[in-house]
Amino acid sequence: MAIHRIGRRQTLRAALAASVVAGAGIGAVGSARAAERDAGDRGGYGGHLPPVPGMRGDRLANEFWYVFDDITLFHRSKELDDAYTAIRTYAGGLEAPVIAAWSARYGRPGYPGTFRDWLAPIADQLRLLSQVQLGVIDLFYRRRDPRLVTAFAGFGQGTLYDPRRPEPALSVHTMNGEAGYHAWHVYARGMALLGIDRWRWEEVGPLVGFAWALQSIAKPSTQSPNPPLPPRTVVEQAAYWLPRSMERQDADFQSYPYPQGVS
Repeated sequence: MAIHRIGRRQTLRAALAASVVAGAGIGAVGSARAAERDAGDRGGYGGHLPPVPGMRGDRLANEFWYVFDDITLFHRSKELDDAYTAIRTYAGGLEAPVIAAWSARYGRPGYPGTFRDWLAPIADQLRLLSQVQLGVIDLFYRRRDPRLVTAFAGFGQGTLYDPRRPEPALSVHTMNGEAGYHAWHVYARGMALLGIDRWRWEEVGPLVGFAWALQSIAKPSTQSPNPPLPPRTVVEQAAYWLPRSMERQDADFQSYPYPQGVS
């Protein structure tokens, strides 16, 4: 995969990913990034997280993904469940049909407007989905928080082993199912097109692609701890993905199930 030229800010984000995987402290990088944060940024978990026997990997990232899955999947609210039902009824499913609708319109006249128009009838449901997902992110991380890069890096590599997860066969926080990252990209793209938390999804979107690339390379187990990838591999993928616009990600996600050049 070609590595594009990137600016100083993107280089800093890429260096963060490498430092995390190499075991270097993130304090210096975090301090540098702190100057970029808006005064009104929310989030940033400051509470105490008790140790969990058997847990492996970054403690905060484990907690983030545990809560994320709990709220969006295992113990979702009736309101969110109703939104899922409405999306499923409209599209014919939550993942494959939505991906197919996007793929059928990509590269054809009128895109991305045609895809935005297709999503318009479920805009209210997508607004709720955005609110819930970003709400969990905001609970643990500030805007452009470098630790969120850590969380997605660990998720993609499968280094976050959490014995609290309800299914022992899925004890690792990582994407299970080949279509998951594609679906997340398509939803993020669609919400941005509809003007739903656009700038937030333009920030989170590259992290989805970054985790997809790392998981495609690592091919981690979902039930046992996985070793991290070589730091060089992580920083190369960070350099490619983190400055990536959603328009360019559209082209990247035409490749399935892995990014181009990964087998």
